Amino acid sequence: MARQDNIWEEPEQSEVQLAYARPMPVSPSYFSRFAQFNDSFVLVQDLSRKYGRLPTVPPGQAQRVAWKTKEQYRLAVGEAVKARDYAACIALVKRLHQIHPDLMPQEVQEGIRPFKRDINIYLNTPKPIPIDKFGRSHGVGRRKSSVARAWLVEGTGEVLINGKTLNDAFGRVHDRESALWGLKSMDRMDKYNVWALVEGGGTTGQAEALAMAIAKALVVHEPALKTPLRKAGCLTRDPRTVERKKAGHVKARKMPTWVKR
Repeated sequence: MARQDNIWEEPEQSEVQLAYARPMPVSPSYFSRFAQFNDSFVLVQDLSRKYGRLPTVPPGQAQRVAWKTKEQYRLAVGEAVKARDYAACIALVKRLHQIHPDLMPQEVQEGIRPFKRDINIYLNTPKPIPIDKFGRSHGVGRRKSSVARAWLVEGTGEVLINGKTLNDAFGRVHDRESALWGLKSMDRMDKYNVWALVEGGGTTGQAEALAMAIAKALVVHEPALKTPLRKAGCLTRDPRTVERKKAGHVKARKMPTWVKR
């Protein structure tokens, strides 16, 4: 220490040296492979133990919710969650969802929210198709690469397809029966007139596409026929298409004939 003008000057204290502090992760699952999923899984298990004895409603009376599939959840969190672990987690989530709505705590709703889809498909309502001022209803049907548009109006059973009669449009008897299967199965052959436009594909695809279009147009006139038409297979889109040819194959699956020499 130096003395100057009878004043003792204390030396400047060195900066305080802090010991090295190791950062600690907020979540105990930070070092695991699936941190976000593990946190959600642990939270759901805790909620299940805490509120597992609350009164529940039958599964049929609970609000319908569209849950995320394993693939959708993987894309949402960016983690390759195992199928077994996700199945166990979603089972607990569905059990918590059955708690009575009046007694469900807020933290349970927050805990199961990550497993819900952003759009609830069960709340979607079909757009009503009106009948125009001429009394016509419109329906669109598809099969393979064929597209059919049909207009239905009350009449005497006349059918025009691309400006042709049914016999001229479809030469095979099977195609004629397929095209009008919706009207025939509901015994409405002589009650409606059909005017249709079909394009693409062959005669079989066009006939089955026309059957769907006519069935959809018939439901507009008579909504009560929707269930019988669906059971008859007229309102269900057939997803089957021609399988593509593969390289090295003669056709889609046929291999070239093996020749020894």
